[in-house]
Amino acid sequence: MLAPKNLNNRTLSLKLFWSMLLLSVTSFSQHHSKLVAEYNEEKKTITVMQELTFFNQTNDTLSAIVLNDWNNAYSSKNTPLARRFSDEFERGFHLAKGEERGNTSNITILNETNMFLTWERDENYPDVIQVRLRNKLLPNEKRVLKLTYIVKLPSNQFTKYGYGENGKFNVKEWYLTPSRYENHGFVKQNNVDLDDDANALSDFDVVIKTPSNLFLSTDLDEISVTENHNQKTYQLSGKKRLNFSLYLDEKGEFLSFKNSNIEVITNLKDTRLNDIQRAIVIDKIVNYVTENLGQYPHKKITLSQADYEKNPFYGLNQLPNFISPFPDEFIYEIKFLKTYLNNYLHSTLQLNKRNENWIYDGIQVYLMMKYIEEFHPDSKMMGNVSKLKLLRGYNLVSLDFNGQYSYFYMLMARKNLDQPLGNPKNTLIKFNEKIASKYRAGLSLKYLDSYLNHTIVPESIKEFYERNKKQQTSESDFENILKLKSGKKLDWFFDKIINSRDIIDYKFNSISKTKDSVSFTIKNKTETNVPIPVYGIKDKEIVFKHWIDSVTKDSVYTFPRNNAEKIVINYENIVPEFNLRNNWQSLRGFRLNNRPIKFNFFKDLEDPFYNQIIYVPTLEYNLYDGFQPGMRFHNKTILDKPFIFDLNPTFSTKTKNISGKGAFYVNQYNRDSKLYNIRYIMGGHYLHYAPDAYYTKLNPTVSMRFRPANLRDNRKESIQIKEIIVNREKSAFITDENTESYQVFNAKYYNGKTEVTNHFNFLGDVQVSKTFGKLSAEMQYRRLFDNNRQVNLRFFAGTFVYNNTISNYFDFGLDRPSDYLFESDYLGRSETKGLFSQQIIVMDGFFKSKLDTRFANQWMTTTNASTNIWNWIEVYGDLGVIKNKNTDAKFVYDSGVRLNLVTDYFELYFPVYSSNGWEIGQQNYGERIRFIVTFNPETLISLFTRKWF
Repeated sequence: MLAPKNLNNRTLSLKLFWSMLLLSVTSFSQHHSKLVAEYNEEKKTITVMQELTFFNQTNDTLSAIVLNDWNNAYSSKNTPLARRFSDEFERGFHLAKGEERGNTSNITILNETNMFLTWERDENYPDVIQVRLRNKLLPNEKRVLKLTYIVKLPSNQFTKYGYGENGKFNVKEWYLTPSRYENHGFVKQNNVDLDDDANALSDFDVVIKTPSNLFLSTDLDEISVTENHNQKTYQLSGKKRLNFSLYLDEKGEFLSFKNSNIEVITNLKDTRLNDIQRAIVIDKIVNYVTENLGQYPHKKITLSQADYEKNPFYGLNQLPNFISPFPDEFIYEIKFLKTYLNNYLHSTLQLNKRNENWIYDGIQVYLMMKYIEEFHPDSKMMGNVSKLKLLRGYNLVSLDFNGQYSYFYMLMARKNLDQPLGNPKNTLIKFNEKIASKYRAGLSLKYLDSYLNHTIVPESIKEFYERNKKQQTSESDFENILKLKSGKKLDWFFDKIINSRDIIDYKFNSISKTKDSVSFTIKNKTETNVPIPVYGIKDKEIVFKHWIDSVTKDSVYTFPRNNAEKIVINYENIVPEFNLRNNWQSLRGFRLNNRPIKFNFFKDLEDPFYNQIIYVPTLEYNLYDGFQPGMRFHNKTILDKPFIFDLNPTFSTKTKNISGKGAFYVNQYNRDSKLYNIRYIMGGHYLHYAPDAYYTKLNPTVSMRFRPANLRDNRKESIQIKEIIVNREKSAFITDENTESYQVFNAKYYNGKTEVTNHFNFLGDVQVSKTFGKLSAEMQYRRLFDNNRQVNLRFFAGTFVYNNTISNYFDFGLDRPSDYLFESDYLGRSETKGLFSQQIIVMDGFFKSKLDTRFANQWMTTTNASTNIWNWIEVYGDLGVIKNKNTDAKFVYDSGVRLNLVTDYFELYFPVYSSNGWEIGQQNYGERIRFIVTFNPETLISLFTRKWF
């Protein structure tokens, strides 16, 4: 609990406060805040004096009031917001300077009789404060609170909101405001950068002072502006607001567009359009949204570039201007439409934004899809690229613009990482929160709209929106409106589509046909019983369409054929179905292959009407094969599949012979189990391991992956069981005896959790062969402390259970194991001299110096440690004990400087002192430098995608 401070220490006195509150108290039916705020450009602070009239609109008697203080979420590296940044691998907030983070300080609260009130922060909610009232507040009573506090704005580099360069700022949720009250309690929730505030509806009167060289833009109504002594004073007002925005910037960045419905204040960027073109687009969208949603209750609405960048249209936002396949007007149109709908809904709908977020997303995406159908019905996902004859065979190019929504959702469903739409927004993994669940919500309303014949859903949305403007509502209100208007039982929609992650998958079970009719039964593969449409198709035209409300096992459905050549379940992909590849059947007679083969150059979207084979040129390199040009053949599309093959024959430019690798995968996904994926693999390599010798490797594998029920938890757990079968040709360069052919049974257990500030993993390994048996364990720990000091620790211990080998080929390696399982990306795996021998892999001892004893045939324990001294420059040290047969255990160590450029992917190690003595200055020091390098594209891509999954 924080004790109140004397008001004499305040920058603004109460006398000044009251003199600047120019408006008299008026009657109102919700909370009312009067704020006087002064922006200090140098300190990036806003000094606030606020009179809050709290109106108890509940049936409960209150002894305390909860206020949202979301600006304080930036106050430390340990708030829920900071932890979410760490969880999503955003380093910027943790590494930022103290003055770049925000907070709310010097809070003093008085009642209407100027008596101090105590307030406190719950340790779990640093961005919420609870004010203790001296007297209980009865239903329909009002209570006046007088607050003073200082808001330190955060840098806008973290969430797009905060202060920027040259005194500018872009702020939301910077002031104290009453929290929403529901179910006999105040809603307490942290600011975790999801734009899902829990604010109650309020009236606002605001007086704000700013530097005179900058201009204020806001969605509040402007009453007056005065200027004196290099300072402007704005008097603003807003009625029945959930929140409001303030933007301070240089003149000209925000422009005003006004029509009969609303005034739009925006700085949404598009330098390729002039003001008239933008005005036409804005007018078109404003009228469309008003017609399809309802009249906006306020005079003005703001849209900033930051608003769009926080929630962009993914796909469009990845394209640089010079290669954009869409017309300039279309790009601006989509960007403005998405942002306008988002701000429109979030500023007016009185819902639980966190727990009922799917309604916001669903209405937004549904209206966007309708807009495209109405104004751009022929637009494609890849825009004008679809006009190129060379690319017309690609589903990625020919797919309708609205078709991409289904693929983005299905991307997560096929990975078994989709989540129920009804889940609270803060529990969604980033890809679901930003893309997949958002699109699935819109698709679900589109599905319901099609099932209810295209009138019930739009009418229900409009009625729900109008009701929301007047009172607080919930998902159940939306459900009741839909049921009442449709006259149908829609429990399946909310139970199966919204509040579960049950997947939908139908296929034809049996079919019979005559010239005039077609009869069939349908198999419900997942037993998720929802309405499904069946189509008759001729020459890509729909000749009949029928909805089947409920599929039963033995029901036979008969429809007029209408000359259909094939029948298709869910032809227009209206239903969010898991698998479309088993949905159609030809009526032309017996066909050996119901889906013809289609070859595609480079990866494509999945096309449900074809068996796709992708072929891609490849180029790899290792020291013994040289460059390896080849052609890769596989059936991997952007969506995961149950069966995958991947074959990559290559040509060795050094030996002039064929080499290559390949694998076959069978995926088994368990929808309701912690063991969410089992993968069965048969893989193999045929490459050189020495200048004059090939190796052949086969490795039948079963891989089991586990994930906690909370998908936001970054913990990964797996068990891998495999048999490695290796056959090495004899080589004049390799003298190890009896190492040409061998088999090793290998079982591994991995458990790890990775975030920006913390990383821990454990790896247990068991290996059994005819000549040896080994047990080993490895633990890694990384911690980024509040002072930005990072510590890296690794512990390894391994022992032979039995060892009858006669060479050191299978021994534990102190600095460079032989990798006899052929699992590491050595560029020159058999090298003992030269640059390629200096490559190291994080395995076994992981020493960097080459010591006299480099292997252990009995047991080994090592500890590796490093810490940063400046940015990516670190010092490292390794300690270990190694034991060989017939010799005493030996203590070894080394130390040096590490350039940690990209952890685990590109690092350099410069030895300084070790068991060899001083290494700097010794002859051929360049040969002692070690490096880690990874060229595997999939491994590198994971650095950028891990925050999404």
